[in-house]
Amino acid sequence: MIVAILETTGQTVPKSALVTIAAAKQAKAAHGYQKAVGVVVGGQGVEAAANEAARFGLDEIVYVQHASLEPYLALAHEAALRSLLEELSPKLVIACATTRGKDLLPRLAARLDAGQASDVIAFLPGGGFRRPMYAGNIIADVEVTSDVKVATVRATAFDVPTAESASCPVRSIEFSGSATSAQQFVRFDTVASERPELTEADVVVSGGRAMKSAENFEQYIAPLADALGAAIGASRAAVDSGYAPNDWQVGQTGKVVAPTLYIAVGISGAIQHLAGMKDSKTIVAINKDAEAPIFEVADYGLVADLYEAVPALTEAIRKAKS
Repeated sequence: MIVAILETTGQTVPKSALVTIAAAKQAKAAHGYQKAVGVVVGGQGVEAAANEAARFGLDEIVYVQHASLEPYLALAHEAALRSLLEELSPKLVIACATTRGKDLLPRLAARLDAGQASDVIAFLPGGGFRRPMYAGNIIADVEVTSDVKVATVRATAFDVPTAESASCPVRSIEFSGSATSAQQFVRFDTVASERPELTEADVVVSGGRAMKSAENFEQYIAPLADALGAAIGASRAAVDSGYAPNDWQVGQTGKVVAPTLYIAVGISGAIQHLAGMKDSKTIVAINKDAEAPIFEVADYGLVADLYEAVPALTEAIRKAKS
């Protein structure tokens, strides 16, 4: 059996959970598992999310609902999942390589005495895993030899499945709550924004160190993003320079995105950044340096001063939409 941990948001099933379902279905076929089960763990609303997830082709959805599981705390979720996995006895456990997935899966691997493969992009016949290494410079086929295996999957490597006409069975498992008090929820700070979430966005506009200031991000990148209904991203250099917040960072040590359209503004194209966006369907680069590495992966490139090109592009988009 394979268990796919589905990260839900309230009553909704986000893209990260849907691609985890797609990965589970591929793993079931490639590795020869008899059953693929999705698990949903959370507080109020998790039953509705479980019923929604049941429409996408898994064999069963199992959910655990408890007040201690909302909001997310690693130790509480780990305890709930360990209880659930003891009953299901899977041979493979997967989750999306989100911030939560990267936090939770290594903990479970340690508890289960399981070997782990990270950022898996394909499941191979015979039980192997395919994953990028060295910032995506090589693609390695690896084998995990432990009896129970754990893997995080890269969201950009799997297509979102379509809903099916019939839903799979859904059931709940009782959980008495986490006995640990080592973690305590204090508060959750969020910034209200009408822009889409970076990893879910269909269009992303990113700025690099050439933006020179946070004010220039607001003056040049934000209007272009708003004209396109896009999320805003940034290179690590821009984040480290204080021009953009950490949650905008795209790259090997940031978020991995694969939107339909990715616009890189003033980004040279360091290998660490390319690792986070090179799977985008269409890449547009704007940079005054014609030798910038970003042009090697770009579908369209504009060698120009961004401070002239970006306002002109923004205005042209606004006129085209009006």
